[in-house]
Amino acid sequence: MTDRHGVIAPRAENLTAGVNYVRGWAEARRGAESLAEQLAALGLESDFPGLAADVNVWGDGLVRLGTVRPDAALLLARLIEVGTAAQEREARPYMSTRN
Repeated sequence: MTDRHGVIAPRAENLTAGVNYVRGWAEARRGAESLAEQLAALGLESDFPGLAADVNVWGDGLVRLGTVRPDAALLLARLIEVGTAAQEREARPYMSTRN
């Protein structure tokens, strides 16, 4: 299973000799922990009970969100949208949002 960019591969259920799964999993764990901290700060940790680090067959780290309710997914999408807009405003403080 890959996406159109070749980024996603099946998770590693059977390990292959010579693949550094620990490096990928450790990277995924850092990402999952960081996301968990931010969700907890917003009081949303219970909306993402399946959040976990994982690794694919090539040793690439994956952060699994697990099964979430549609409203939790919509809220996460909105938070990303607001954060992206804030970053854009910071990058271009001379631009007015009223243009």
